[in-house]
Amino acid sequence: MAHSVGMLGQECFDLKNKAIAHLHDYSFMDEIPTIDYSLLFSKDHNERSKSLEHLGKACQEFGFFYLINGVEERVVEGALKGISDFFELTNQEERSEYLKKNSMDRIRWYLRSDAGENRENLKIVTHPEYHCPGKPDSCKDAIGEYLKGMHEVELGLAKAISTILGYEKTYIEKEFKLEAGFDVATLNLYPPSLQSKGSIGLAEHTDPGFFVSLIQNVNGGLQILSHKGNWITVNIPRNTIFIGIGDHLEILTNGKYKSHIHQVILDNNKVKRISMPILHGPSLDTFVAPTPGFIDDSHPPTYRGMTYKESLELNGFDEIDVQSSLIQLRMPLSL
Repeated sequence: MAHSVGMLGQECFDLKNKAIAHLHDYSFMDEIPTIDYSLLFSKDHNERSKSLEHLGKACQEFGFFYLINGVEERVVEGALKGISDFFELTNQEERSEYLKKNSMDRIRWYLRSDAGENRENLKIVTHPEYHCPGKPDSCKDAIGEYLKGMHEVELGLAKAISTILGYEKTYIEKEFKLEAGFDVATLNLYPPSLQSKGSIGLAEHTDPGFFVSLIQNVNGGLQILSHKGNWITVNIPRNTIFIGIGDHLEILTNGKYKSHIHQVILDNNKVKRISMPILHGPSLDTFVAPTPGFIDDSHPPTYRGMTYKESLELNGFDEIDVQSSLIQLRMPLSL
């Protein structure tokens, strides 16, 4: 059903009130918190402080949250249309041009339909250089505009999280070398459940990098495992971006903030679903290890350090695959 301008305005107003209400209400611990990006930089000191405190709790007690007022709705909707156009206005033969060629691919197409995974996707490296198919014309420009806005949000969240952790606001940006950060977007097309060859759209996994952002056209499928061990269904409100902590922020904070296991289940998918997660990562040459400020006698280092590139390739994958190696990077507990 189409949303009227009035309905959208009311929905944004309600989401903002919900974000403010969450500042003091953590009684519903499985309800995904909502962060108003604009409040993190409010000129009102009290409002800004409360918003930063809320973000800190969301990062530590959940590891994921909904973000509002980050990227303009027009831009988000444009990007989703661009993704839809890519799958609808090209044929499979054209898309197969981007099948794996070599380990340094910057665009890669993939199709799988079996009991373990059901999706078609196109992975594109989006930063520090933007790579995208030239066809259709509507795809590259629309996604590029969204990426530009999301990169600004990435740097803003880096400043906010650095402040919360007690460091200068440019700390994470410098530690991860985000101006040269290696970002990969995945344009996903999930089939309706009646056309899938199993209930799994994408198996359980965590994501490497600083954080993952996600937009989608319809709800359905994404589930995330909470600190309490419960699977939470992610229903992203309109004009909202889902944010999840990445493996390398977990490593940097020595486990203070944790990356969470998530999966995509197709059981309730009545229609095709498109989504675009972006893994916002450090630069490939950045060496990531626990920060000394998070290490003491009670909290010894629990992760091995290595460059971002090494961690992406640790299990035999390519850079563009952006596969997690968090399990291998965890150090065994000493007896």
